[in-house]
Amino acid sequence: MSLGQFMELFHPLPGNHYLQVMMQPDETSLALIERLEDARGELAIALYGTDESFDLSPYSHAKIEKIASLSKPFRALPRDNDMVIFKDIFLAHESQKMILKAAYHTLANTAHIIIIEKKGLLNIEATKELLERNEFRAPNEIECLEGHDLIMAKKMHMWGNGL
Repeated sequence: MSLGQFMELFHPLPGNHYLQVMMQPDETSLALIERLEDARGELAIALYGTDESFDLSPYSHAKIEKIASLSKPFRALPRDNDMVIFKDIFLAHESQKMILKAAYHTLANTAHIIIIEKKGLLNIEATKELLERNEFRAPNEIECLEGHDLIMAKKMHMWGNGL
């Protein structure tokens, strides 16, 4: 399983906005930037931690927000993103419910959320249940990125909450 298989999950339309939430940009960030540029879209990166030892210049085409504390949410405009990707941050964040709520608010209706963690760290079934409780539907585990577990779900606005 390679980066190529991972990138098959993404089919951006012109003007799409994706948000990647992580501690350090990597090859997935560069691949997403390239894929979105081809579609005249945009990648934003919410970067947790204060580690300045890595070079951000390869990611100059992305909007980068730096967040020092793992207890704070990322900032994003309501319904501004077509996909939110949490990479190696979901388990590290102090409030998974808080960042899921932030993701829900920034996602357009019927948009996708992806949670990626190193293989074996993520309780797949508990994470699927957490996604369902937070109004993300049809969570699926997808084997497409070597050394990582990946769960993808869809924001389905107003599917719960008494309807």
